[in-house]
Amino acid sequence: MRKIFILILLSGLLIVLLTTITELPPMGELDNPSFNEISHYYNDNAANDTGSTNIVTAIITDYRAFDTLGEITVLFTGITAVVSILGIINHKGKKEGEDIHE
Repeated sequence: MRKIFILILLSGLLIVLLTTITELPPMGELDNPSFNEISHYYNDNAANDTGSTNIVTAIITDYRAFDTLGEITVLFTGITAVVSILGIINHKGKKEGEDIHE
């Protein structure tokens, strides 16, 4: 019974995914939502607004600074957690009386 339920659930998910794919706009069309006025504004005004010669850098550091700061915070937190866990594992592996820095 459990296998049948899982197969029905996966079949429903497959149908949802396939119908979503068929509703996507064609790649490269000018009327796609990705080609809107914001991308044109970035291309036309990024150098003047930010003083940066690189448009990607201008978008990441100036237009989307708070979003980038949030992403960096999440990455830093994850790296800190992994390093602290590896440090705990490393300290548990040492015998008492051994120097940690050996």
